[in-house]
Amino acid sequence: MNKRLAVTFILISVMLDSMGIGLIMPVMPDLIQEVEGQGISAAAVWGGILATTFAAMQFLFGPTVGNLSDRYGRRPILIISLVIMAMVYVLMALAQSIELLIIGRIIGGITAATAATSAAYMADISKPEDKAANFGLIGAAFGAGFVLGPMFGGLLAEYGTRAPFWAAAFLAAANAIFGYFVLPETVTDRIRRPFEWRRANPLGAFKNIGDLPGLKRLLLVTFVYTIAFFVFPGVWAYFGAERFGWGPGMIGLSLGLFGIGIAVVQGVLIRPILRRIGERNAVILGLSMDVIAFVALAFVTNGWVALALTPLTALGSMAGPALQGIMSRSASDDQQGELQGTVTSINAVATIIAPLMVTQTFWYFTKDTAPFYLPGAPFLLSAVLTIGCIIVFMQTPRPKRARIT
Repeated sequence: MNKRLAVTFILISVMLDSMGIGLIMPVMPDLIQEVEGQGISAAAVWGGILATTFAAMQFLFGPTVGNLSDRYGRRPILIISLVIMAMVYVLMALAQSIELLIIGRIIGGITAATAATSAAYMADISKPEDKAANFGLIGAAFGAGFVLGPMFGGLLAEYGTRAPFWAAAFLAAANAIFGYFVLPETVTDRIRRPFEWRRANPLGAFKNIGDLPGLKRLLLVTFVYTIAFFVFPGVWAYFGAERFGWGPGMIGLSLGLFGIGIAVVQGVLIRPILRRIGERNAVILGLSMDVIAFVALAFVTNGWVALALTPLTALGSMAGPALQGIMSRSASDDQQGELQGTVTSINAVATIIAPLMVTQTFWYFTKDTAPFYLPGAPFLLSAVLTIGCIIVFMQTPRPKRARIT
């Protein structure tokens, strides 16, 4: 089977995962208000609850899915997750209550294996020195989805708050069919590892992966950085509506521009950046760019100025693939699925905390009884967290390449 087609499927899977998020993001404030009949501040709180529910399921089941892919292969996990993802979007398209939306997030969180398993697949087919750059391709695909998703979501919103969900369901189902015909398996007998429940639960996976030299602090950085970066998907739609008076179309356009920036940085610029300054310096530079962007967005009052900050926010995205590359080279070939599953759980714990943190912060500083009005307060919080990431990362020793366990 053509390797390029397989890689194309992986990148499309990640892009569709991102598109699915972006497609529905512009309509979520209106959809929640439609279902609940409440204002924007209350809708932001429900949006945080939905995101936290999704993340909680990822935390509980991420290591299980990762370990299953190490045992049974990446192919079945990816295809099955796409099929169920399509079914979840259909459920949410039909939902007439907040309870059904929550059920959709529960099921979706359990089966949201696409990103982690796709990363493990990319690690399987990459040389150690190419992993960070290839993770950049995954980041670029995510960015491309972030471009197309909000743009299409904003356009489809003209046909109703349910239209983006139907579109996301169709795209996920179509990619599952494509993957069935083009995706070969990469888990061979050489790296296949027996499935063990003691390693397939979050605590067991954390312990096993955390025992690898140098990874504990890197996992901590990943955890805190995910909380900080969630300010964009977690509160941007509400921030844009409140601060600048943007509707779904403008929110979609702004997220699309941000996605273009990520795609350019991680798909084009990441390789020359890594060659010139290395993975560790790329992490530090990316995190530093994020701090500057977060502080600027916390106090910006003009929508056009916020859009002008897009290149700066996009530059910060170089930290993600560089950090992933460092961690992936520290794990053995038969632990890539377990590692990515563990990272998924860590990200999930972060996104259990982050939605409530950023939406509650937004609510507190925009409500009528707020001590002072500051819709950008969540971005200021993210800046502080990212500074902490820089401090911890700079004290982290360089991890060594692991052998097959």
